[in-house]
Amino acid sequence: MTVFALGLNHNSAPLDLRGRFAFSLEQLAPTLLGFRDQVQAHAPRKATPEAAMLSTCNRTELYVAGSPALVQPTVAWLAEVGGVGSSALMDHAYVMEGSAAARHAFRVASGLDSMVLGEPQILGQMKQAVREADQAGTLGTTLHQLFQRSFSVAKEVRSSTEIGAHSISMAAASVRLAAQLFEDLSAIKVLYVGAGEMIELVATHFAAKNPKAMAVANRTLERGEKLAGHLGAEAMRLSDLPDRLHEFDAVISCTASSLPLIGLGAVERALKKRKRKPMFMVDLAVPRDIEQEVAQLDDVYLYTVDDLAQLVQSAGEKRQAAVEQAEAIIENGVQSFVHWLGQRHTVPLIQALNAQADDWRALEIQRARKLLARGEDVEAVLEALSRGLTQKMLHGTLAELHAADGEQRVALAHTVSRLFLRKSTRDPAEH
Repeated sequence: MTVFALGLNHNSAPLDLRGRFAFSLEQLAPTLLGFRDQVQAHAPRKATPEAAMLSTCNRTELYVAGSPALVQPTVAWLAEVGGVGSSALMDHAYVMEGSAAARHAFRVASGLDSMVLGEPQILGQMKQAVREADQAGTLGTTLHQLFQRSFSVAKEVRSSTEIGAHSISMAAASVRLAAQLFEDLSAIKVLYVGAGEMIELVATHFAAKNPKAMAVANRTLERGEKLAGHLGAEAMRLSDLPDRLHEFDAVISCTASSLPLIGLGAVERALKKRKRKPMFMVDLAVPRDIEQEVAQLDDVYLYTVDDLAQLVQSAGEKRQAAVEQAEAIIENGVQSFVHWLGQRHTVPLIQALNAQADDWRALEIQRARKLLARGEDVEAVLEALSRGLTQKMLHGTLAELHAADGEQRVALAHTVSRLFLRKSTRDPAEH
């Protein structure tokens, strides 16, 4: 068994390609089950693979524990899901196996592979992905160990280093960009499209600037009203957005919609009603919530998650000194996991040995009881029991030694000596 990760992220793939492989939280379980059903036939003895999927605006990654033979079928499956060829996918994707996969998972959990160096949100997203895999029944012991160790490593990195200090999140970056366009953020009206965690973060940052008005448009009005009430904002239906878009100076959108919610025509009509007064728009969704063509309009300043990379990277450079310390913590975690994974390969053998020893023990005890029932001497019965056990334990080893010859016998003799002729750490007189 091995562990491998197949994925694409903000460093390896453009936004629109990432959008093809974006999965909402509700889609993770059925997607994982579909993956397992499709690739299981390629596994030796059709062993059931373990799988978990992490999907955010910056990355989609599939973690698998199973046979190395599953790597290519997994690539083919993901390419089919995204509607691209395997070669086109691998132009922008990466596959990591064994220690490299563990190292990657630990770096992701610790925020070292994020667009915002050290950002904490990814850890929560990773934990949620693990919960979804667990509930779907695709997690398994090996991936459970991988992720629990990644969470422990991430916790140590955050508590022992300055990797997360002064981080500029996507939310804070959005406010900074808006401040560059508008002289006074307290004079603008802000519209939030969506009511998820990212929108809540952005809204909290904007609310600190006391904008003139705020509104939340969400597909589910109840959820939108809950966030709006928390912010002191207005709640509106998503269906009302086209007619009211012109009222807002800043629009920040982040939903799980598979298609754009704000089209070119709607923005053009809004600009006309605003008499070409500029609009600031941030699309934090993958796939896009705002049509790409909107960015070409003269009076619109549209930013995507990828556009924010340069702004947040400047903060990351200030914390590079902490990266080496974090990498050392991660490396220790990787080595510990690899050692554990190596031990897992011997588990079936250990179980078989224990089962065989139990069978031998049961046979000898049964024989001893029969002898005792016939009135045999207790000492003689115990002697026979111990001799019977030792003969059974040594029979296979002695047979192999007799059958071996030349270098094979020398190597086997060395192994047998290490296994059976170890010196006791206690004096026999102490027993």
